Amino acid sequence: MATDRSIQGPSTPERSCEEARLSSEHLIGSGLTADVFSWERERVLKLFFAWVDPEAIRQELRVTQAVSNSGVPAPAAFELLRIGQRFGIVFERVSGDTLVRQVEKRPWQLFGAARQLAKLHAHIHTYAAPDELPLQQKQLEHWIEQAKDCSESQKQMAKERAAQLSTGRSLCHGDFHPGNILVSSRGPVIIDWAGATKGHPMADVARTSVLFEHASLPPTVALHVRFLMKVARGFLHSTYLRTYLALRQGDRKELEFWRFAQRIAGSGWQAKRDAALARIERLRANGVLE
Repeated sequence: MATDRSIQGPSTPERSCEEARLSSEHLIGSGLTADVFSWERERVLKLFFAWVDPEAIRQELRVTQAVSNSGVPAPAAFELLRIGQRFGIVFERVSGDTLVRQVEKRPWQLFGAARQLAKLHAHIHTYAAPDELPLQQKQLEHWIEQAKDCSESQKQMAKERAAQLSTGRSLCHGDFHPGNILVSSRGPVIIDWAGATKGHPMADVARTSVLFEHASLPPTVALHVRFLMKVARGFLHSTYLRTYLALRQGDRKELEFWRFAQRIAGSGWQAKRDAALARIERLRANGVLE
């Protein structure tokens, strides 16, 4: 069960203890919605920025706990904290490089990494989604509604396709890419389950397929990996799809059916990402974020 431990009021001893503890930990990384800090030896704290909806954070905790408890290789999620105006989730610390970082170190393993990505994705889809997860259909409809760079007729067509997802009950990650796979001593561990749903595996594959086509690499990725991705992106995409389709039921025609809806939904997701980046830059310019 999720633990919700709020820290409120300037005179609360627990608050000063947690804030003092945070100041003694180190920043591991930052993303669009949160900073990640060390939290004792075996845990990390994903501390969300103050503008992130607390209910969305609670949902991420519930979903991650449900996924981890189902036996999927995912980090354990322990509790929800509030430090000042920010909420955070305490996760199990998983030591290891992301699949992207592994390729940085061993570029000759690039195509092996694409095959590993496909095998892990196929493995996820063998699990029935826990009851706590939302419907993939509702998530997709939400992002389609937020889409900016498309016509109303395209949005309507995408919604009609999304409506056919209502019967899917497989576990779907929603943002499955090499940056969300940690290669640890216990094997690959899949992180960032905030967008996990119960739905149709091929629609989830379609999301990753669209990411292969359009997603940009993080700015920290080495130049030689950027060059390799620029040259080999199409071949890597084909390797991923060919490997997945050899393991799970589905075909290219079905995949293309869902790719259309995921492209439109991706426009909505990109609009939110751009807004978050702009907000971060404004806050940093005003000295609010360091």
